[in-house]
Formats: sequence, structure tokens, C-alpha cells
Amino acid sequence: MTGSETSPSFRLVYVPGVMPGKWVRIWNERQPDVPLDLTQVAAGAVAERLLGGDADAGLVRLPVDRTVFSAIPLYTEQTVVVVPKDHLVTAVDEVSPEDLADDIVLHPLDDVLDWESLPGRPAFERPATTADAVELVAAGIGVLVVPLSLARLHHRKDLTHRPLKDAPESSVALAWPQDATTDQVEDFIGIVRGRTVNSTRGRKQPDESVAADRGGARRKPVPGKPAAGKSAGAKRTGKGGRGAPKGDRRGKPRRRS
Repeated sequence: MTGSETSPSFRLVYVPGVMPGKWVRIWNERQPDVPLDLTQVAAGAVAERLLGGDADAGLVRLPVDRTVFSAIPLYTEQTVVVVPKDHLVTAVDEVSPEDLADDIVLHPLDDVLDWESLPGRPAFERPATTADAVELVAAGIGVLVVPLSLARLHHRKDLTHRPLKDAPESSVALAWPQDATTDQVEDFIGIVRGRTVNSTRGRKQPDESVAADRGGARRKPVPGKPAAGKSAGAKRTGKGGRGAPKGDRRGKPRRRS
């Protein structure tokens, strides 16, 4: 797909936990004739959707392969630990990895955090999904460390969460294939970056020949009249463009004797 080609609709995928509602609303206000198709996909499926041409752009979690994708970081989420409401760590406002040393810390296969060393004790088996891990936390099997948005997405009345310091964080970005930067992608970039509706940054502007075809041609000077941008009272200067022309006396008139 080249930069000049566009699809009838703008197809945006997003990963669980990301809330694109504000940007979708602005798109609908500014692009009422271009429907926005919004689809939630698993974090691991985003690259395939984008490279396969099934989506124009995606709200993803970093990192992405920068050799094939362009990406604009949007924000970084706080990392929290999800625990039962009667867990000991609920007595504090913030948890450290050392506080979880005696806990089984669940590590789902779809984890989005880049751990060098997971805190706590490992579970006998890794849950398949974050949703499965939340169910195990509710059953008293262990605790779970996730970005704040995923804790809110899988909220349960019998669970709560606390901020976890000194833990990896997850950043959200807008990403799209490098060879498919369409005008619609540029429009959505403007929205997520907060550009105003009148901003033209990122969009190719018509050249003078196109503007002329649209009624923007410059008027030809009429014989005997000054060209546009020149004052009607302007006079030619002397040699080298400096000083007044000959015969043009300046200053106060001399008093006759």
C-alpha cells in the first residue's frame, strides 16, 4: 500500500487495557465521511494484523520491531500488583518487590512486562492469559503484577491492587507499517498528538499549479497598473537603488530674501 492509497474506512486495532475512546470521538467529529473500524486484539496478534493489511494502525504496547514499524509513544503506565482484599500488602500504599518474596507471583503467557527477574516465587505452571491469572489470584493461588489498565480491565470486587515500585513499566504507542503511511494514518497521528483541526502538519500541501486549478491562480498585472505587492505610489530609485531620484529635493524649502 502506498502513501497515496486509502481504504474506505480507517481500521484501527488496539490491545486490551488501552482505552481509545477519546481519539475515536475526535476522529468521528473530524472525519464523518470516513468510518473508523475499531477492533481489540491480543497484544501478540497486532504485528500480524498490521503487516497482513488487516489494519491501518494500532494502539500497541512497546516494544515493536522498528525495522518494519513506525511508532509514536503515547504514555507509560504505572505497574501494580493485584492481590486479594485481605492480603497483607493492602496495609501499605506502595509495595516493593521484596514485599512479595513469600508470595507466588503468577506469570501469564501473555504478560506485557519485560522482566529481568520476576519477584516472589514462581508458580508450578504459567497461566495462559492474564484473565486466567486473575481467576487464580481470586482463588488464593498467588498474586499478579500487571499495568494499571489491565488491573482495571479485570477488576473484581474481591480483589484490589497496589502500586509496585522498582518494576518494569509498559508504554503504549501508535504504530503502523513504515511502507503504509497513508493520509488517514497522518490524520490519526494528528489526533493523538493533539493537533487542532486546522493544522496541516504531516499532510502534503498542493503546489501552485494545483492551487491555480482551484481558483487560486495569481492575477496577471494589468498594463499601467502596479503588480500585486507593490505600492501604487512607489517610484524608481536612483542608481544602485539608493537615495532619491534626480530633481527630488528634500528637506525644508529655502526662504526667499
